Amino acid sequence: PMASDVPMTPELEQIDGEIQDIFRALQNGFQKMDKIKDSNRQAKQLEDLTGKMKECKRLIKEFDRILKDEESKNPPEVNKQLNDRKQYMIKELNSYVTLRKTYQSSLGNNKRVELFDMGATSSEPAADDNIQMASAMTNQQLIDSGRNQMDQTDEAIARSKMVVAQTVEVGSQTATTLTQQTEQMKRIGNELDSVHFSLKKASQLVKEIGRQVATDKCIMGLLALIVFGVIAIIIVKVKFLLFLFDYCIQRT
Repeated sequence: PMASDVPMTPELEQIDGEIQDIFRALQNGFQKMDKIKDSNRQAKQLEDLTGKMKECKRLIKEFDRILKDEESKNPPEVNKQLNDRKQYMIKELNSYVTLRKTYQSSLGNNKRVELFDMGATSSEPAADDNIQMASAMTNQQLIDSGRNQMDQTDEAIARSKMVVAQTVEVGSQTATTLTQQTEQMKRIGNELDSVHFSLKKASQLVKEIGRQVATDKCIMGLLALIVFGVIAIIIVKVKFLLFLFDYCIQRT
């Protein structure tokens, strides 16, 4: 069905237009494959086309998600037309996936990428052999297969989001711990500064006490000299008085 024949919301029309642009790019890209003789350039061209198919798959998934959200708002006939449109997109994309397999086989590359198994590793070679070709699948089978792979993709995205959330949480906890440790180091630094200041004050006090003790010793020595001098004077005076007294007694 032509897009102009199917009633769509502006959002669905935009996605549909992007998908049609990719289909035209895929058509032109595969037509160029026959003109490319160098195998390395063919492989590069095929890689670019694979990227476009992956983007197309993402857009079809988004189209299906919006379709489900709006399904209850649309009349049954409109929902049928939109579902037919989606089935056409899946069939069209599967036809390019099949064409891609043909070119990849001619390049002698055993790595195969399916529409709903893109990115599979070589440890799962049997997956390709068990997938039905688009031309042999019914519309319902195509829809079920697409939805199943979309659900798997949603689960992978959910797991990735969980890992990201856990990483953010660990980062937040680490930042909090670092902040606490920084504050603790600042407190320790302040305490060390306080201890250093106290030691400096104590050293100055010891020096001051030493100076006071030295001064006190000098004063005590001077006082002792004065006392001894006074005693000596008293003794001399007493002896002089006794001499005078004896002299006076002798004269009398």
